[in-house]
Amino acid sequence: MPFVPHTSSQVRDMLRRLGARSVAELYDEIPDTLLRNEPPGIPSGLDEAGIGRIARQRAGSNTPLLCFAGGGAYEHHIPAAIWDIASRGEFYSNYTPYQAEAAQGSLQLTYEYQTMIAGLTGMDVANASLYDGATAFAEACLMAVRCNRKSDARKIAVARSLHPAWRAVARTLLDGQGIELVEAPLDDSGRADFNYVYENIGGGFAAIAVAAPNYLGGMPDLEAWRALADREGALLVVGINPVSLGLLRPPGEFGADIVCGEGQPLGIPMSGGGPFLGLLACKAQYIRQMPGRLAGRTVDAAGDTAYVLTLQAREQHIRRSRATSNICTNQGLMVVAATLYMALLGGEGMRRVASACHARTAQLVEALTAIGGVRRAFDAPFFHEDVLQLDRPVAPVLGALAEQGILGGIDISSEYPELGDALLVCATEMRTEDDISRYARALREIYRLT
Repeated sequence: MPFVPHTSSQVRDMLRRLGARSVAELYDEIPDTLLRNEPPGIPSGLDEAGIGRIARQRAGSNTPLLCFAGGGAYEHHIPAAIWDIASRGEFYSNYTPYQAEAAQGSLQLTYEYQTMIAGLTGMDVANASLYDGATAFAEACLMAVRCNRKSDARKIAVARSLHPAWRAVARTLLDGQGIELVEAPLDDSGRADFNYVYENIGGGFAAIAVAAPNYLGGMPDLEAWRALADREGALLVVGINPVSLGLLRPPGEFGADIVCGEGQPLGIPMSGGGPFLGLLACKAQYIRQMPGRLAGRTVDAAGDTAYVLTLQAREQHIRRSRATSNICTNQGLMVVAATLYMALLGGEGMRRVASACHARTAQLVEALTAIGGVRRAFDAPFFHEDVLQLDRPVAPVLGALAEQGILGGIDISSEYPELGDALLVCATEMRTEDDISRYARALREIYRLT
């Protein structure tokens, strides 16, 4: 329970200055159906210790589930050192390093993070991070329109296999600027059919946007899409899962112009609604169109190494009309965790994690598809997620699995109705052979009884 230092008269004075009649008026965008006047089940007049006791009891009633769900947030092992270090005061309470002379440690860490992300993606430069993967993708689309000077197109051809939440967020941010997202449908392998778009809708796209691996777990053909982008005069935007790059060739080696992604797998725990971390990297020629901040390394007057904020093309620092973005902060604490994760694991550690994820998912898919009525949706390679088609509705099956303590995946039937009763499953390095056997036994029994 937070300590609130303001007296009633101070609150009234602040509301008067704001022109608001009540505190509730400040939050009037929240639907009434979600608001309660009193916390449910809390006796009136209960003291702080009593409320704390009830809160602990209710938290204890949560049942941990064996997780086989992915879809953009993944359960990975997080070495203990990461958050022990990230929770130190100099990192935990750190704020924007506007004064370089007083923030050398923070700036150096940001610089190291950028260097690692650029190396991991095979790109020339990475920024100091954005909010999450979805906003990073939206910013990548805006950036592509600005960068593609050979085209005045305000359309992006985007793979339908790209994360639905990313597409939804991008559509929200792009609509107001008159930029259209045109979806390329799934082909038989779960990849994007951009030829359908060009043949039936026409060209004139500023960029082609794909994900590698995509939301459905499949692997893209980046060489083919690079060739298509070159033929059509479009940039190539690639969304990534950073852990997958422990095994896969980085998109920079395929000629990607802009790379974006979700950094949560890099040492950031899963929690309700976040936190997340937006990754963004690009070719050097597009650096001045990059949103957010960029920390750089230089030398001071004495010739010693020093770190500074090199690029801040956002509206808080320059004229609004010349800003590349209204993103006004980076995810500083998550950057600390991600940097520590990559530094501790190194290239070999990242490769091992990625290999274990792929191996576990292959075992999982083999075990589940051995059950009659369960089959793969696509006969194509995957990284650590795959789509299974069931011979019955997915939601009741997931409900029955949850009763046995298993989070069996994500029901994507409504997002992708063309796939029928479709279940997206995932296994990271956290899942053991026993975990996978338990899932398969539970699903087999559910099928037998229903």
